[in-house]
Order: sequence, then structure tokens, then C-alpha cells
Amino acid sequence: MSAIAKADNLVIGGLRKVGQVTLFLVSVLAQCGPALARPRLVVHQVYNAGARSLIIIMLSGLFVGMVLALTGIDLLARFGSEDVLGVAAALGLLKELGPVVTALLFAGRAGTSLTSEIGLMRATDQLTAMEMMAVDPMRYVAAPRFIGGIIAMPLLVAIFDIVGLFGAQLVGVQMMNVNAGTFWSQTQGAVHLDDVTEGIIKSLAFGFVCTLIAVYEGYNAAPTAEGVGLATTRTVVASAVLTLIVDYFLTAAFL
Repeated sequence: MSAIAKADNLVIGGLRKVGQVTLFLVSVLAQCGPALARPRLVVHQVYNAGARSLIIIMLSGLFVGMVLALTGIDLLARFGSEDVLGVAAALGLLKELGPVVTALLFAGRAGTSLTSEIGLMRATDQLTAMEMMAVDPMRYVAAPRFIGGIIAMPLLVAIFDIVGLFGAQLVGVQMMNVNAGTFWSQTQGAVHLDDVTEGIIKSLAFGFVCTLIAVYEGYNAAPTAEGVGLATTRTVVASAVLTLIVDYFLTAAFL
């Protein structure tokens, strides 16, 4: 097969995949209203995607904040601007590191869990059994998990930012002798509502992308152990790549 033919097949395959995901998204969105009528299902999925990811989110946020402070203090000391360490840490976490790192961790923990769970239901014919009993799997399986992931992501990002800022304060104030009053006053004066809004919008966008990919891959996984494994791998890879791509375009739009 020639290189041109391979490129054509790759493009056609990519377009077909985009079309399949779009049709799946339309189906899920159509069932989001009925799924919200059963809040217990949605709350349970928020717990699965959010609460069970808290430990890794908080631990990662703490050390990301500490590393950010160490790197920032080294850079700012060269310009005699150590007092703005809090501003640099807060803006870095709120606008960029918080949403992006949380999305990557979410894809690795919650995304793979969603994909493997739904994929196992596909492999054991549970979804087929629901369809035979006139129970729509999109309404009772896909939609609640989709909604739960989108709700959980901003909450996780907020926790990541708070813990990360505490880690930056721990290193900057306690270890590097930055004045605590200056650290917090500079941060409070420099961080505006637009900065917080940017982080919230990014977290919602990343939650939408990561959860959609996880649910889609699980729902359409091949009904074998190998198929579920491949779907889980595709979830992590696609979520990470699309998170970074979406982050670039959102950052450019805000600038």
C-alpha cells in the first residue's frame, strides 16, 4: 500500500471516529435530562469519580505547589522579586497547572475506572440484557457517569488549587523565609475574578472531554478482556492529548 493510500485511510478513519463520537455525544446529551431525574445515580457517580480521587489529587496538588514555589523562588530571586511568589503560585495553579494536572490525573484514575467498568458490562452482556428488557443503557449507565464526571472535575480542581497554594506557602514562607503577610496580601491583590473564571471554564471543558472519551470507549469496547484493556489504554492516551490541545486553544482564547 502506498503512502498516499495509508494517509487517506488514516484521514478517513479519523473522520469516522469523530463522527461516531459526535453521534454518541448526541445520544448521551439526549438522556442527560431523564438521568437528572434520578439524582441518586448522579450523586453516586460524582462520588466514584470525585471522592475516590481525592487522595491522589490532594497529594499531587501539595507537591506540585511545593515544586512550583521552589522553582519560582529561584527564578524570582534573580530579579529581587521574591515577594510576588504567592502571585506566581496562585496564578500558575488557578489558570494552568490546576486544571491541566487534575485532568491528567482524572483521566488516569477516574477515566480508566469508568472505561473498564462499562467495558466489563459490555463484555459480560449486561448492556445487552438491559436493552432486551427495554431499559436504555444510555440513560442508566452512560448519562449518569457523564454528568458525574463533569460535576466532579471542577470540585477536584478547586481542591487541587487550595492544597497546591498551601504547599507553595509551606515552602515559600516556612522554608524560604518569605514574609507571610506579603505572600497572602500580594496574592489577594493580584488574583482577579477573571483568573478564577478561566480555571473554572477549563476544568469544565476538561471534565467534558475526559468523561466523554472514558464513557465512549467503555461503551464501545470490544466484548473481550483484550478489548477492555485496549479501550482503557485509548482513554488515557486520548484524554491526555486532547486535554493539552483544548488547553492551548482555551488559553489562546482568554489571552
